Amino acid sequence: MGFFLDSMRALGTTLRNFLRPPVTVEYPAVIRPRPERHRVSFALLIDDTGDEACIGCLACERICPSQVIAIKQAPKRESKVTGKKRGYAEDFTLDLEACIFCELCVQVCPTDAIIMCRAPEEPGFCREDLVLTMDKLYANQKSKPASWGTGGKLMEMQDPARGKAEAKPAEGSEDKSAEAGAEKPKAKVGKAKAVKAAAEPAPPSDAKPIAPVEAAAKEVAPAASLPQAAEQAAPVAPAADPAAPDKKETP
Repeated sequence: MGFFLDSMRALGTTLRNFLRPPVTVEYPAVIRPRPERHRVSFALLIDDTGDEACIGCLACERICPSQVIAIKQAPKRESKVTGKKRGYAEDFTLDLEACIFCELCVQVCPTDAIIMCRAPEEPGFCREDLVLTMDKLYANQKSKPASWGTGGKLMEMQDPARGKAEAKPAEGSEDKSAEAGAEKPKAKVGKAKAVKAAAEPAPPSDAKPIAPVEAAAKEVAPAASLPQAAEQAAPVAPAADPAAPDKKETP
């Protein structure tokens, strides 16, 4: 009986969803809009002068965590545009089969030569379609829209000193700083006195506090009572006893 009820419940769920409109699309015939930061492919750039921006420094090949980038360096030669000697890449291959789209290769590029594309992904019917050769990478610059991120922008965003620019002093603040500097020694002296007073031992609890007037009188008293102190310190001869007989020296 329980099996029959479960079967009927499952059949009812199937009939309810059968009448719902479809939520899927026929991909790749219908491609949904992608967000602005959607990245699925790569492109190599040619700069404004018409020269290749890649200098074959192997920075992107070294940092790639999946090791899907292979670059063959070419010997340095003079640029046909600028006439300066610089490096070039003889071959550049990027395999999308194992790429994790981390964008680290874009971030470390010193010349912003490699970027990611914002175009929708394209299905591949063989493995060769997912291997981007040097010619395909340069063709993607013209056929696919570029993403907003470049090496210079990404490194600037991750700079630790970003947003910590030192504030310039306002006008008239020099006079205030001079006055504050003149007052600093007084503050230091007051602080030293407070530290010295804190270091001295506290008086015992039994001792009675001395009034300011009594303390001043004690300071003046020694100077006024010097004669009295001298008289007290001098030896005093014993007084003669009248009852005692006079003692005369015998010849």
